[in-house]
Amino acid sequence: MGMFDAINIGASGLSAQRLRLDVISNNIANANTTRNAQGDGPFRRDQVIMTPINMRNVWRSPVYPGGLETGLGRGVKVERIAKDMRPLPLRYDPSHPDAIKIGVKKGYVELPNVNIVEEMTDMIGASRSYEANAQVIVGSRQMFQKALEIGRA
Repeated sequence: MGMFDAINIGASGLSAQRLRLDVISNNIANANTTRNAQGDGPFRRDQVIMTPINMRNVWRSPVYPGGLETGLGRGVKVERIAKDMRPLPLRYDPSHPDAIKIGVKKGYVELPNVNIVEEMTDMIGASRSYEANAQVIVGSRQMFQKALEIGRA
């Protein structure tokens, strides 16, 4: 592992968690949106899908000769932002402009599948992950400074 690998890993985590916070904020902002930009239904919750970077390298532990095959991580990347396809909740409100006009669900309004409690929980998790990645960068910088001090002595 090179000198700046820890900083790069932390930076990839910071970027991914910042995007995750942005997506969560968008979900909360659209928690009551019954018509999306295309006009074909209510807002559907977005979720960030992350994957590890460079998990092709296999490391064999000298302590555990059986394998312990784990990749040498290089951080994370956002693979995609996916729509949450869980069922949409319904509320009976025949006077609403987006109420269903015909069929069994007549008078019902499809609401976004955004749960504010779930979003706030995800936001706390993303915020703490962001802080942890920032601490990785701070800790790496402190280690490099100590190494330079040792080298000067």
